[in-house]
Amino acid sequence: MLAVLSACAPATPPPSATRAHPAIVSLNPCSDAILAEVADPGQVLALSHYSRDPRSSSMDVALARRFPATRGTVEEVLALHPDLVLGDTFLGPAARAAYDRLGIPVTQLPIAMTLADSRTQVRRIAALAGHPERGERLVARIDAALAAAAPPPGTAPVPTVVWQSGGIVPGEDTLIADLLRRTGFASFSAARGMRQADVLPLERMLADPPRLILIASDAHGDGDRRLHHPVLAALAGTRRETLAPGLLYCGGPTIIRAAARLRQVRASL
Repeated sequence: MLAVLSACAPATPPPSATRAHPAIVSLNPCSDAILAEVADPGQVLALSHYSRDPRSSSMDVALARRFPATRGTVEEVLALHPDLVLGDTFLGPAARAAYDRLGIPVTQLPIAMTLADSRTQVRRIAALAGHPERGERLVARIDAALAAAAPPPGTAPVPTVVWQSGGIVPGEDTLIADLLRRTGFASFSAARGMRQADVLPLERMLADPPRLILIASDAHGDGDRRLHHPVLAALAGTRRETLAPGLLYCGGPTIIRAAARLRQVRASL
């Protein structure tokens, strides 16, 4: 099917000369959240279907549902006649080749691994949308949220495990790890040599408990039973709180919500 579409490149019109700003399709929930903030509503031809699902969205689901959604097939995107497609580094080579042959510009955005990466990504998407000033305003809001969530000077970081679905923990070189550092927490798993997506067994948690467990899972099935096991209540020196999984992976406006939640958790300790 991609080969057939590639042979039909003339069917896709070039970017409209009458548009003041490009019409954009986003294929990734992280770019969805940023694009919805910095583009005019009429510029957003579609967001990824992930952002309509509370289990995978990194933005307000009600906001995401105001826009059309796409499952990301080349056929769907072609029918929308975008001036630009925002993808990620996981976009398949066949799809990328098809977009190239069809003359549809694609920008592949890497995963933001740090807060600095996120600021860069916000500014890039805002510039692509033709509204760089909105990107600067969003960056200023992010920085204000981080400043509000920063601990008082001299405060000791709280040893914290972010425990995700299936018992996995995030690595040190991740956006959530950077955010934890900036808001007064220390990665308990990283201090013990655990890496991205390592599994933290319940037994190890009980034998060497942290000061705080942030349970980042909405599920309660067999795969997440350890995260909610009643025996955790016996850890008298350990506090358990929840952290929405959608706050872990994306930068942009997601950082504002994540910082506010971490500020709330730290204040409750």
